[in-house]
Amino acid sequence: MARSVAITGGAQGIGRAVAEALLADGHRVVIGDIDLELARATAAALGGGARAAYVDVRDPASFAAFLDEADTLPGGLEVLVNNAGIMPIGDFLDESDALTDRAIDIDLRGVLTGTKLAGRRFRQRGAGHVVNIASVMGTLASPNAATYCAAKYGVVGLGHALRQEWRGSGVTISTICPGFVRTGLIAGMSAPRGTGWLLMVDPEDVARAVVKAVRRNRSRTVFVPRGVGEASRGSNALPDGVRDWMFRASGGNKVTTDLDRDARADYQRTMEGRR
Repeated sequence: MARSVAITGGAQGIGRAVAEALLADGHRVVIGDIDLELARATAAALGGGARAAYVDVRDPASFAAFLDEADTLPGGLEVLVNNAGIMPIGDFLDESDALTDRAIDIDLRGVLTGTKLAGRRFRQRGAGHVVNIASVMGTLASPNAATYCAAKYGVVGLGHALRQEWRGSGVTISTICPGFVRTGLIAGMSAPRGTGWLLMVDPEDVARAVVKAVRRNRSRTVFVPRGVGEASRGSNALPDGVRDWMFRASGGNKVTTDLDRDARADYQRTMEGRR
């Protein structure tokens, strides 16, 4: 069944892949982004009647206006995909307060705002689906990514809580937890030899998981790929010291500690709001 879907951070990366996959599945899409011109270019390139709209997820008024725009689609807003996010990587104690605030505002508070605003509309109608893009780093922490992990752990916890709170209401919530997705967010990062199959995924892999979640319309947490979820659940059952040792032994910590700073420089400027 075709649904009307709003996507934050939809102009590029995971958001663009999600928009493309949903359009291909017959859904109606509004591509929201803080870069309106890029959102318009993406909508034009994808076709299928995709719309573009401005949204700053840090601003509740902007978010509400974005959802109002999506509500003008046939059938009204039925699905919100909270995808917008940034990924600060580096020593936590050296991270500026401004960047910490920006990451929390986008990665966590923006998700809380969107989920609440859309959830209220959905509750009044007795139906609706929120899809939040989290990360495996919301279940399995990594050094040099403390703020990002804190935000994504919050998103995962939100999904667990609302799955219970919204039970029987007709409103559902899905939390998608990908590994490291090959987009600008992981610029300068690479998986150790032999672990890429588990840690690294493409935006299209995440998009397929979102399409499946929208089709099923059930409250659940989904890992992409499935193996990264099994690794997360298995390791979280272990004592902290053993879990940390296994993470280091597998080379997982090197993804965020062995960075190519030059390759990440452009993303760093964009993430900090500099041009």
